[in-house]
Amino acid sequence: MSTTAALLWISFNEWVTLIILIAYSVTIISMVVVVLSENRNPIRSIAWVLALLFLPIVGLVFYLFFGRSLKGQHIISRRNKRKLMNRFHLRPVNLDEEPLSAEERTLVKLARNLCTSIYTVNNELKIFTIGRDKFESLKHDLRNAKRSIYLQYYIFSDDALGKEISDILIEKAREGVDVKVIYDHVGSFSARNRFFKRMSENGVETHPFFKVTFPQLANRINWRNHRKIVVIDSEIGYIGGMNIADRYEKGPADGTAWRDTHFRLRGDIVDALIYSFLVDWNFQKPDKKVDYPTPHVNDIHNHVGMQLISSGPMSSYNNIALCFQKAISAATKSIYIQTPYFLPTDGLLHALEAAALANVDVRIMIPRRGDSKMLQYASFSYVTQCLKAGIKIYLYEPGMLHAKSMIVDDTLVTAGSTNFDFRSFENNFEANLLIYDRATNRAMRDIFFEDLAKCTKVRFSTWHKRPRLQRTFESIVRLVAPIL
Repeated sequence: MSTTAALLWISFNEWVTLIILIAYSVTIISMVVVVLSENRNPIRSIAWVLALLFLPIVGLVFYLFFGRSLKGQHIISRRNKRKLMNRFHLRPVNLDEEPLSAEERTLVKLARNLCTSIYTVNNELKIFTIGRDKFESLKHDLRNAKRSIYLQYYIFSDDALGKEISDILIEKAREGVDVKVIYDHVGSFSARNRFFKRMSENGVETHPFFKVTFPQLANRINWRNHRKIVVIDSEIGYIGGMNIADRYEKGPADGTAWRDTHFRLRGDIVDALIYSFLVDWNFQKPDKKVDYPTPHVNDIHNHVGMQLISSGPMSSYNNIALCFQKAISAATKSIYIQTPYFLPTDGLLHALEAAALANVDVRIMIPRRGDSKMLQYASFSYVTQCLKAGIKIYLYEPGMLHAKSMIVDDTLVTAGSTNFDFRSFENNFEANLLIYDRATNRAMRDIFFEDLAKCTKVRFSTWHKRPRLQRTFESIVRLVAPIL
């Protein structure tokens, strides 16, 4: 190669390199501008800006997959939701005739305005804290289904429990029962394709929520459906934190089953579960839209008030977080929280601090050993701040605490699929019950204190003596907590 040709080749390489650097810089700057223009939580925005600037390639990939916001986007048709709501079998209850406090009426209205949540009465529920009991009840109800089964889980494993439930679903489908299953594609990654294919080939309509495929990978992987809802014959409903997996019955290798909370429901609230399921089904299967099934005649007559509150990344507001914040702010006596991960938003953390400083008895229970080391250390990073405000922290010792519940004063309970963390409040599709009932509150309070006897109370005098390396790691993880 001549000297002139070599110089031209070097010059060409330099120009290509320069063009690539300019294009990449413009891309990074554009992404930073997009992050800032979304006007999200400043801490969350700063975390993404730092990631894009100091980890440019990694930060860009992570932002494309996990950082974009769907706030206010109407991917789920509002028209279809309105059509379903117009066929809702229930009518709003006159709140003035219900035994609700002024604060509770305000919360009812907030939930109604945020997520079209109708306040229902004439309800009853059974509480499960042991997976074996919950799944025995569920399998019994599934086997007795006559008309329809709507089943939705974040995780549907193909282990022993999953295979047993899938066999029941196939059996019912062969009998002519309308069986529909939604499972989260990412949450159920461990299950083999032939597991769901077998159900489909035997009459069970199955569909993965936001199936992660190319080229839609970056558009779908971060938006997960974390709900756990079952409706049988429009009469019986289930909601809570337990997925379909052996660990909820038998635990991991050590044999310690995960501690969780789940409800079996009857009454008017079941219609709200049907609505939630059908919205998700019709979104994922627009070519096979489903209308409301034949309504069940409710024979329950009482004043046990319930609302189903839901949230997702496309909501204009963080629906469940706002309902939690309203309930916490209205508390006058006590707030008892169980959660596997404690990564609160600033608003929720300040509300808890304000309550504790106003002499409300605030207690938070988290697992000593979580299923994710990073999330465990991120949760631990909030403990010192909570203790300084007078919030009592308890570490659950027997195993993994996966329960997601909050008990406020003497009448209000909320529980469901929502963790007390950023991901549940902002990125996941979640569903929780708001229960306005003294008997349920008392039962959940008793369960909380039974679990409390298995906990170690964190004391400030010993907590700050934990190893310096651990404290440093907690602080580092805390910086990225908003994007975990």
